[in-house]
Amino acid sequence: MRGAFGNSSCLAAALALALAGCGGGDGGSAPSPIGGTPTPTPVPPPSGRVFADPAAESLSVADVQQIIAQAVGEAQARGLPSTVAVTDRVGNVLAVFNMTGAPAQAALSTRTIAGNAAPGDEVGLQGAMVPNAAAAIAKAITGAYLSSGGNAFSSRTASQIVQEHFPPAPTTVGLESGPLFGVQFSQLPCSDLSARFSAAGPGALIGPKRSPLGLAADPGGFPLYKNGVVVGGIGIAGDGDYGFDPNILDVDVDNEEAIALAGIQGFTPPTAIVADRIPVDGTTLRFSDMTVNDLSPLQTSFGAINGPAGGLVAVTGYAAAAVRAGTTYGSEASGIRRSTNAEFANPDAYILTDGNGAGRYPIRAGTDGASVTQPLSAAEAQAILEEAFNVLSRARAQIRRPLDSRMQATISLVDTHGQVLGIVRSPDGPIFGTDVSLQKARTAAFFSNPAAAQQLLGTPVVPGLTNVPAYVQRVRAFLGDPNALTGTFAFADRSGGNLSRPYFPDGQVGPIAGPLSVETPGDFSPFAVGLQTDLIVPNVGAHLAFVASNGASADTPQQCTQVPDAPGGSKRIANGIQIFPGSVPVYRGNQLIGGIGVSGDGIDQDDMVSFLGLHNAGLRIGGIGNAPNDIRADRIQVAVGGRTVRLRYVSCPFAPFLDDPAQNVCEGL
Repeated sequence: MRGAFGNSSCLAAALALALAGCGGGDGGSAPSPIGGTPTPTPVPPPSGRVFADPAAESLSVADVQQIIAQAVGEAQARGLPSTVAVTDRVGNVLAVFNMTGAPAQAALSTRTIAGNAAPGDEVGLQGAMVPNAAAAIAKAITGAYLSSGGNAFSSRTASQIVQEHFPPAPTTVGLESGPLFGVQFSQLPCSDLSARFSAAGPGALIGPKRSPLGLAADPGGFPLYKNGVVVGGIGIAGDGDYGFDPNILDVDVDNEEAIALAGIQGFTPPTAIVADRIPVDGTTLRFSDMTVNDLSPLQTSFGAINGPAGGLVAVTGYAAAAVRAGTTYGSEASGIRRSTNAEFANPDAYILTDGNGAGRYPIRAGTDGASVTQPLSAAEAQAILEEAFNVLSRARAQIRRPLDSRMQATISLVDTHGQVLGIVRSPDGPIFGTDVSLQKARTAAFFSNPAAAQQLLGTPVVPGLTNVPAYVQRVRAFLGDPNALTGTFAFADRSGGNLSRPYFPDGQVGPIAGPLSVETPGDFSPFAVGLQTDLIVPNVGAHLAFVASNGASADTPQQCTQVPDAPGGSKRIANGIQIFPGSVPVYRGNQLIGGIGVSGDGIDQDDMVSFLGLHNAGLRIGGIGNAPNDIRADRIQVAVGGRTVRLRYVSCPFAPFLDDPAQNVCEGL
């Protein structure tokens, strides 16, 4: 069976990844960096269901104050004045504490110096100066959003899985890109899915909330747990650098991470679900390079630090200068709750709501009659989402503990204009997968669309920063196809991901970069990946200026790209694109009519739920299904060094189901 996220090779003997832990099992008996935290006994699901609802837990004002006091006490002991941010599980910022002397800004790491960049040079967000509070909030959201009742991931874990090689190290050049390569550009401040801060009133606490910088790869962000239930995250920014860890072979002495680790004491995840206990393709993930033995005696009194060490601050667009209690995930107020039969028939399904009882994305028919002959009907949309959820409910989880848990994820369906036709979740799917599943659905529909090249060519150039139109010619030259990106081929996210890697084929070192990546492989950075970054730089830049100016400059609209509008005025990719697997386009015969995206628990599982769920919906209702075989992107062959390389379409797990020994379940479909 393939590993947790994908199918990277494990070259332990050649690479001697002593610290990365190639091989690994379930992490063995290695000590936990958080100390011994007992794992609660799993609650069995109610009768007639296969999933249990997460227990109702949330952070109180006193909890938040304690977390901040503990973090500030460690920062004082280390002499590193810092900004501390705490969020709840759905991204509400519960408090931001700024210590006296903390830096006002942090610099996004720069791997290569771009100098005087000409149009076409990809500099991305490297070198940008961002508000320190924005960095802290992004780290806190990362810890909260990547974690669940079955896995606890940190911003260091995120660093490990988003770089050009997995695991990242000077000696791993030649391995595939990180399994969640590109996920850092999700939860963006311009996303039309992510909710925005509201001080009060109905719907004030609904999530998922946006992040000012997407997901963070800079260590110093951890999830917070209460009685074994994930309830939020903490983020620390104090050293003036917002970067990533390019070398997993060493153990860093990281002050920001130590401060965050102090903050989560009393709110640590169960030991059994910490990233260090979860292997991916034989490599154990990393939660923290600091341990509880590195910490000073805890300071738990908020009164002792509030004033003498600094104070609570307001952050434009995110928080008031106060402490607020967290919302309980699964409640109407949180914006994510269990569905009613009228909303989605499966009793395990969760949906997004407006905080006042109404679903944000009820199942509906396609809106794209101006572009397709016969749009998806509401009945077809319902069949696709239901069949995909049925596949999800039977699938074996890959990044959850205990072993043989059920997969948990979010499923999104869109039409060819990028309009949402429905979103459904399992109860404990990680929150990050909500925005990502929508990105994936839209990306598959966008790159399979006859209008894709026209859309990219119509995107404004930002001189010296971005040149989105240039990618069209790069793709056409790379594929040897002057008609590429005009709907002649169907692209799943795995296919577009192949073209987005800095080494092509993925991980094989050579002079060729994928045409949607940076042109020179050595110039890759998690802050400059190519088209994915260039599409969103203007909007993210506008938002950061809005935060830094305390609202004096305009915030970004809820659209993450400058591509031309679709008929009717919407953006087809209004929350950016995604470049790791988990989506397929939806067809009626030879005509594109939408896209389905899945995210939450392993990229091969995500592929399977989208591909097999759509196939089963077609069998159930007729008239719809996956792209015809002869136009799938895996029919595209690229000449590389005297040989040909075929793009990929989907990759399903070998034996994925808990209730059926069937193997190769996607083969031949």
